Amino acid sequence: METFTDPKELVKNTNYQSQRKIQLGGLSDSMIDAPIVEIIHSFNQLPFCFTLQSCYGHFLYGNQRDLHNIEPLPDTDNIDRVEYRIAYIAFCAEQSNLGKMLIETLKGFTDIDPENIQFCCAEWFWKRQVNSYALQVEPDRFKHKDITVLDYEEALKVEKIRNMFFVKLQEKLNRKFHL
Repeated sequence: METFTDPKELVKNTNYQSQRKIQLGGLSDSMIDAPIVEIIHSFNQLPFCFTLQSCYGHFLYGNQRDLHNIEPLPDTDNIDRVEYRIAYIAFCAEQSNLGKMLIETLKGFTDIDPENIQFCCAEWFWKRQVNSYALQVEPDRFKHKDITVLDYEEALKVEKIRNMFFVKLQEKLNRKFHL
């Protein structure tokens, strides 16, 4: 799955409410990476958006091959390369003033670290669900990839940015949208 394409303008979607109901009806906490369950709940409490997919961002290296690993990278000098599976939240926004405000708020997250955080659309998401967007954490030069290999030092940096990103995202949702 390649997530990155330039953001599109919101369009009219007369099926938004029924699509939201179907998507949220099939969602369970067991489908969400544990560290971001509360963030996903926060998104889905907002009536003008709903999540489509998400990933905390996973690091694989050496003998650690668990595709759902959420453990921090170890403090070591024995790891040269790390496979990174991107952190992202894909969501659908309603074409409304609040939906537009959400999109503008989330676009601002790229300012945290423009070299490693992108706000985007995904053509394949958009074909399935209009008004779908994603926030992703990944080095900009790999923004078109879901999985990339980083050297260990860069992986540590991306991990730090990912962690900060999710903390700030929860804070912003709570403050801006009064959750």
